[in-house]
Amino acid sequence: MNNRVVSNRGRNGVVGTQNRRNLVRAQAAKKPKQRNIFEGKRPWVELVDGKPVNGPDLSCVVDGVKFPNPFVIGSGPPGTNYHVMKKAFDEGWGGVIAKTVTLDSSKVINVTPRYARMKSSSNQKEVIGWENIELVSDRPFEKMMAEFKRLKDEYPDRVLIASIMEEYNKDAWEELIGRCEECGVDIFELNFSCPHGMPERRMGAAMGQDCDLLEEVCGWVNDAANIPVWAKMTPNITDITNPGKVALDAGLEGLAAINTIQSVMGINLDSLRPEPCVEGYSTPGGYSSKAVKPIALAKVMSLATMINEKYEGKKSLSGIGGVETGMDAAEFLLLGCDTVQVCTGVMIHGYPLVQNLCAEVQEFMVKHDFKSIDEFRGKSLPFFTSHTHLVQLQKEAQERKKAAKSGLKSDAEWTGDGFTSETESMVSN
Repeated sequence: MNNRVVSNRGRNGVVGTQNRRNLVRAQAAKKPKQRNIFEGKRPWVELVDGKPVNGPDLSCVVDGVKFPNPFVIGSGPPGTNYHVMKKAFDEGWGGVIAKTVTLDSSKVINVTPRYARMKSSSNQKEVIGWENIELVSDRPFEKMMAEFKRLKDEYPDRVLIASIMEEYNKDAWEELIGRCEECGVDIFELNFSCPHGMPERRMGAAMGQDCDLLEEVCGWVNDAANIPVWAKMTPNITDITNPGKVALDAGLEGLAAINTIQSVMGINLDSLRPEPCVEGYSTPGGYSSKAVKPIALAKVMSLATMINEKYEGKKSLSGIGGVETGMDAAEFLLLGCDTVQVCTGVMIHGYPLVQNLCAEVQEFMVKHDFKSIDEFRGKSLPFFTSHTHLVQLQKEAQERKKAAKSGLKSDAEWTGDGFTSETESMVSN
């Protein structure tokens, strides 16, 4: 951590005086009335400053930063500017990760169209896969810094996370960190995982797949940062725990996984061109939405196991990948995640989705009599093992079953109460 102090509040409220912030906050626009966007088809709860007005407590403390609920806007289009991030806070998201910023946005040039969808064959309204070829933020760095500061002035107790990415340049990383900290952000998420765009500059996944490069950059960041830092891991690698361990060994507080999976959405069989199609051409992009959840859960399970074994569970983990319901989120939490990020789900359903997510997790907690997230976080992780062990477990179970069916050895062993079951134990078919 290198002189980084993590308190119960992290960096919440570090910029300006509380009186000034209260004044700015009071002058902010009135929050919109919340509503169930699924019109009663899914559970719903009202959120006030991110906290449910009733039901089990969903708050959590991660790396010293308090979240009113574990749901965080994942870095991407839902965090592109002040207006959409304000909307996220007003609707109740526990935290917001802004779209990835770099010092020089002039090098970032997006194209349109840049998305492609995969729909269910049985229901053309249901999106099951989503590909994007979108780059990081193309907005001026100074503009994004001003909006970070404005958000923290208006929402001093809400968690704002800066997603940052740079080239292999120590000075650039240090400047980026210092400028963002001046705006009062609470956590950094390092984008080592964007699967497309600017690999020639060794950015994103190109950096996250190179453990030597990753180790050096994480060291720079760890030395420069005064707030918690998460490294966002790429799934486009054989063993995700290798770069994960490199990042944590460098002193970072936590990991986030997964980013999108490199993909080609498909070929248009009329035009014979790939999708999304820009002037007749395309490029591999990042795949997300509910279809990636099983892959995300496997990667998260591996990282959580590594964190427990090598760091005694003292590093944090933010889960990402295909979350659209509270039940999806509960699975990530059961595998050891501290927070759960949603990006594509918000693009499909809208910012009010968080109210349904919270209500559905609360229903799950009531069903199992859990009073807090800590009571079930990681509870399913011990039930993963090797295939060899599965074979051993099944063999032992079969032997126990066979022994139970062995029958009585003598007439003296018959009992009155167990007569029928004792008879059954000696039947061969």
